[in-house]
Amino acid sequence: MLHHHPLFSRPLIQVTLLGFVCLCCPGMWNALAGLGAGGSMSSNIGLTDAANSALYGCFALVGFFAGSLTNTVGVKITLTIGSIGYALYASAFWVYDRLQIDGFVIASGAILGCCAGIFWSAQGAIMMSYPEEHNKGKYVAIFWALFNLGGIAGSIIALVLNLENQTSGGVSTGTYTVFVIIMLIGVFLSLTLLPPSRVFRDDGTPVAMAHSPRWTTELKAVLVVWKEWRILALIPAFLASNWFYAYQFRVNAVYFNPSTRALNDCMYWCLQIFGAILIGALLDYREMTRRSRGLIGLGVLFVVLMAVWTGGFVFQLSFDNHYADPIHWTSLKFPGPFVLYMLYGFADSLYQTYIYWLMGAMSNDPALLARYAGFYKAMQSAGAAVSFGIDAADIPLRWECLICWVLVFISFPLVYPVVNTLSESNKKEQQQKLQSNNMELPPSDGEDKTCEAFNYVDENTFKN
Repeated sequence: MLHHHPLFSRPLIQVTLLGFVCLCCPGMWNALAGLGAGGSMSSNIGLTDAANSALYGCFALVGFFAGSLTNTVGVKITLTIGSIGYALYASAFWVYDRLQIDGFVIASGAILGCCAGIFWSAQGAIMMSYPEEHNKGKYVAIFWALFNLGGIAGSIIALVLNLENQTSGGVSTGTYTVFVIIMLIGVFLSLTLLPPSRVFRDDGTPVAMAHSPRWTTELKAVLVVWKEWRILALIPAFLASNWFYAYQFRVNAVYFNPSTRALNDCMYWCLQIFGAILIGALLDYREMTRRSRGLIGLGVLFVVLMAVWTGGFVFQLSFDNHYADPIHWTSLKFPGPFVLYMLYGFADSLYQTYIYWLMGAMSNDPALLARYAGFYKAMQSAGAAVSFGIDAADIPLRWECLICWVLVFISFPLVYPVVNTLSESNKKEQQQKLQSNNMELPPSDGEDKTCEAFNYVDENTFKN
């Protein structure tokens, strides 16, 4: 069987499979959210904002403890449970499209928030800890590309099913049906992932993910994350990393008609892939030290994001919340806003790929990285909950844009000292982790890399 093939136990295969799970579940959710108002009529923005506020509020609460749940229960189980919430959320919009039941939409948002909290903790643990140190940027880029293919696929589906829809209404009912089916496929794919105890890097080292014996041990470990100054310094960056979605998706819903919204959404996620590949290549460039790569990458981020948000603010001054003439791609007013919207996606991928790489560079310990990922997604979701709440209050869009811009700007001075303290390698920490579980790293000179990886591990030591 495929599960027993040696290649299937490699980190690249597992991270790729993880990417396909995210393509089908959160990737399709991104496509749905990117259509603006959950794909429904632009007049329903208030309902969607309420659902998203519930989603991100629950996400933030669960996220703080999601790392503990992941480390105690296991990444595979938490990933599968988490993926179910995405299908439920999309089905709620299908029900609303047919029966106009507001409560189900808001409840599904809250349920998805709880599911997403554990889903992204497990995802972060896999993506940041499975690769070798020199491949962490590449693996994040591969994951981000596959993840955003979901947004692209979903947007193309919405575009094809709504080509003739020239009104300011919502997408067709069939759009939601297709989304739900694809999300259920993602749930099934999550069941095919291997537990960490059966994953081995190309050099033969196992993924050192020890099982926490008690919940109390894990909860105490979560509190330690709050005491780490590097994580505290990254809080503004965490908050900013999803804050702008409410504003950007609102602009798409207000300024463009349904078919054009789908086209914008597709290109938004396409540029995400391009941006992730570029920044991933820079962050893994081995001719420079890891610290140098981090500092140069941070400089690139600052220049690109400041340029994009400057252009975005200038554009926002040309219309307001009550813009009543949604444009089609045949309009002469389309090209400029279209390019800007693509650049929003490009900037987002640079920012989030960099944050994941930075956390991965801070440790090789999967258990610690699961807690980092949970904390990151909790703070990220708290920011998104506030931003969707602000959007629901219908404050002027120019102020929403300015808040997004300022929050991104103030994150950079605090990220700098974290990057400045990066070490060239965390292998010493990894060696200590392995030794605590009666294991050893293979020879560092590259010899014996073809040995049987199972020689290095007692599977009973790990959480399946």
